[in-house]
Amino acid sequence: MSSPTVGVLALQGDVREHLRRIGSAGATGIPVRREDELAGVDGLILPGGESTTITKLLQRFGLMEPLRGRIRAGLPVYGSCAGMILLADRILDAPPDQDTIGGMDVTVRRNAFGRQVESFENEVPIPAVGEPSFAAVFIRAPWVEQSGPEVEVLGRVNGGAADGRVVAVRQGALLATSFHPELTDDGRIHALFVDMVRGVNKEERS
Repeated sequence: MSSPTVGVLALQGDVREHLRRIGSAGATGIPVRREDELAGVDGLILPGGESTTITKLLQRFGLMEPLRGRIRAGLPVYGSCAGMILLADRILDAPPDQDTIGGMDVTVRRNAFGRQVESFENEVPIPAVGEPSFAAVFIRAPWVEQSGPEVEVLGRVNGGAADGRVVAVRQGALLATSFHPELTDDGRIHALFVDMVRGVNKEERS
């Protein structure tokens, strides 16, 4: 599949920026707000925003259970910032009633780097996308506190008080980053995800 269809959950966050990056990576991007739209995509991006709000909107729009079902069936999903929280099986510093979509065997700490005024950039080495290091933008970002044996760590903070903290992970068809690659001119994270989508669809056809 040379040009897969990749949806962007369009309930909150940088939807247009992700759609632009998907197109640059050679895929067809569509916004997803309804179950029938979800059913028509080969992969899905969960953008940043406020994770508790997105969870409530997923439930209100009737997307939570269909999305969980598609993830269990192998749908490739990429979550950035709040999207990482949504994909986590376990979260720290969250309201007691906060739910997640789940699927990744990780424990994620919400707002781990501090408030929005403490947003920052960091050159994160990510061997999976090659050199140079990724100029990552962190905005009220989480980090991965703990990960299971099937989770591959792709990137860690390089230097500073949070040196070594895990900010990019992959498990099977799921990808997550603490940072916002859609806010940069670097399309390598989106290209990696589109390649993952192509790979999963190739396996399904073989």
